[in-house]
Amino acid sequence: MRGVLVAASVALLVSLLGTPWVIRLFRRQGYGQEIREDGPSSHLKKRGTPTMGGTAIVAATLIGYFVSHLATGAGFTASGLLILMVMTGLGVVGFLDDYIKIRKQRSLGLTARTKFAGQAIVALAFGLLAVRFKNASGLLPGSTFISIVRDTNFSVGIIGFPLLAWMIIAATSNAVNLTDGLDGLAAGTSAMVFGAYCVISFWQFGNLCEPHHAEAGCYFVRDPLDVALVAAAAMGSCFGFLWWNASPAKIFMGDTGSLALGGAFASIAICSRTELLLFVLGGLFVIETVSVIVQVGFFKLTKRRVFNMAPIHHHFELADWPETTVIIRFWIVSGLAVAFGLGLFYAEFLSHGGSNL
Repeated sequence: MRGVLVAASVALLVSLLGTPWVIRLFRRQGYGQEIREDGPSSHLKKRGTPTMGGTAIVAATLIGYFVSHLATGAGFTASGLLILMVMTGLGVVGFLDDYIKIRKQRSLGLTARTKFAGQAIVALAFGLLAVRFKNASGLLPGSTFISIVRDTNFSVGIIGFPLLAWMIIAATSNAVNLTDGLDGLAAGTSAMVFGAYCVISFWQFGNLCEPHHAEAGCYFVRDPLDVALVAAAAMGSCFGFLWWNASPAKIFMGDTGSLALGGAFASIAICSRTELLLFVLGGLFVIETVSVIVQVGFFKLTKRRVFNMAPIHHHFELADWPETTVIIRFWIVSGLAVAFGLGLFYAEFLSHGGSNL
């Protein structure tokens, strides 16, 4: 528990105190956000706000994680390092995307093909490495079995697993990217989901299956405590960043942050054997993504729109909801999704014979 608290506290302080330095640096360099011309007109005043603030989130998470290990003397694990690899790797892809937007003074950066290629390289590397590094109990960071709250009996095989990891990581990182359209919306939602995963992973750590004595409701996962450290550090860094990203935002996380956060969610879900539960915990991300799919699909079929604009948070802005009202109400939706997901996780534990509190 001490390591989890250290990771969260250090990441929070680094993000809270370091983000103003990042804001000043990016302002001097002229790294300002470009705004979509077809977006809500109220967003035009945000043009020039420093972007690529996700660098502060990724850096704070890494520092929180490593300082926690130094403070506790605990060894590093394959699961924790693989999650950080995905988070950092997708952060680099997002950084390149943001940098091109700034250099070319446009709202589009990398081409869709190039961005997907970058996501694929990081995700496939994770998928190939996660089925290696077996520990003394024979457990791997990832599993070839599809998981909900724990592994099911359906396996995608050793060849299918990297492809599954790619699909989950790409889908989640793009979902967070779509959600990052209002001040503080993605950062606040991400902090909630990371907090949920901190609870889940720490609960798994307290209920690990013994190698030769599996108790009712126990979990066959590798390195759950280290996964909890990563989740705690990411949660702290999101809260610290949110202080400066809340409306009116002094800095945006950009694709640097949204892709990194999405990659972290996906890899944590895979390592904690909660792949499908992620779609419940991240319910707001799912709603945002589905709104885009529905809008595009319906328009192609009928040449008409379902929403005023997609993603759906822009629909409510164009319906004359104040931006802060949209953000707070979407945070409420996210909080309900997280609470429901945690309830499902605990209910499943009890259904497997776990001891009630």
